[in-house]
Amino acid sequence: MVAKTIASAGLSVCLIDRKKKSEIGNKVCGDAIGRHHFDNLELAYPKGHELEREIQRIDIHSPDRKTTFSIVGEGLDGFMIDRHLFGQRLLKDALDIGVSLEDSTQVLQPITREGFVRGVHVRDLKSNRKVELTARSVVDASGVAAVIRGKLPPETGIETKVEKEDIMVCYREIRRVKDASAVSGFCEIYFDLEVAPGGYSWIFPKGEGKVNVGLGVAGSEKSINPKEQLHRHILSRPLFQGSSVIHGGGGIVPTRKPLNSMVGNGALIIGDAGCHVNPIHGGGMGSSMIAGMIAGETLIEALENDDVSAKGLWPANMRYMQLYGAKQAGLDIFRIFLQGLNNDELNYGMKYRLIWEDDVLKTTLGEDIRLDVTEKTRRIFRGLGRLTFLKKLYNMVDLSRKIKTLYRNYPSTPKEFPDWKANVQALYETARTQLG
Repeated sequence: MVAKTIASAGLSVCLIDRKKKSEIGNKVCGDAIGRHHFDNLELAYPKGHELEREIQRIDIHSPDRKTTFSIVGEGLDGFMIDRHLFGQRLLKDALDIGVSLEDSTQVLQPITREGFVRGVHVRDLKSNRKVELTARSVVDASGVAAVIRGKLPPETGIETKVEKEDIMVCYREIRRVKDASAVSGFCEIYFDLEVAPGGYSWIFPKGEGKVNVGLGVAGSEKSINPKEQLHRHILSRPLFQGSSVIHGGGGIVPTRKPLNSMVGNGALIIGDAGCHVNPIHGGGMGSSMIAGMIAGETLIEALENDDVSAKGLWPANMRYMQLYGAKQAGLDIFRIFLQGLNNDELNYGMKYRLIWEDDVLKTTLGEDIRLDVTEKTRRIFRGLGRLTFLKKLYNMVDLSRKIKTLYRNYPSTPKEFPDWKANVQALYETARTQLG
């Protein structure tokens, strides 16, 4: 997306990928993406073999599976796609507009000169030859590996490390079941903090008897193997008896707020490398493409002004935070709240509607949860004996509102950034104390 956007302005763009051209886009993914992302990015909807199924609903199940929240609403309908074919479509769009591709090429580290990123050291995997590729600026869209971000000098002001408690370790399989009629027509998410500590399991329909089924756990849970948990607790269900594996694989997802800043002198960080992921469900295709479009448009202007300094690239931060980052930060507070609960609290909270479907819908869409006096009173009566849960809920609502306000008022210049960052850190320390 970023390469296509920049090339559309007639600028020279080199796209580097470790995979060979025919394999680009072939990756472990949940395969679900909202329709609104295609509308916002003016992308054609998936069709043909790229489209596996349309989805209009998400069901969220309590740990004891006695309560189900059915989440339906604008912004939640979308598509189950063939991730490989979708990636190939985006690649073709970029190449057709003039992007130069260096496939089967591994990026080793950034080239930094006079405080600016000026290119990358790469290895041609076909010949094993090392080469320097120079550029006026570099965009790191290398996924969770963050091969550029992780090796940037501290003076760039970009975070180089993501903490383990802010990632999910996942394993998923694409399976074909024997009885296609047994597959529901909507996405199903299962919370069980004993089976998937800090995460959840999912079953997403893909059509023709195929499902995307997986499980993710918090990265801090070192003793939990998501593949083993998936096979023991999910694939043992009747739906999967006699099913066959089409593809299986694991991955790591940064389920947290976006990087405090995605820009430095000569560098922009986007996608999973920039932590541009929904912290609740781990979806990242739409938000990453949004970041790519914003980064591309910002670079066009910065290059025209001959200013690819952090200051010249700063509008990318402001636009992303206001368009998606504020929502993402609010969802991150909701994630910390959910991870601070246990199965008993989740079961009770869902059964007696201490958490409502409307709460989940609003947070998913980036809206504020509003608890007026009457509604607070109703929840208190239902929550007698669960006052700790209620206190966490009210704290979460308050902290979520405060963090979104901070992100909506993102600093307009790098000079104001340190104070803003300190305020964010202080609020997160409060959240981990009150909600953890």
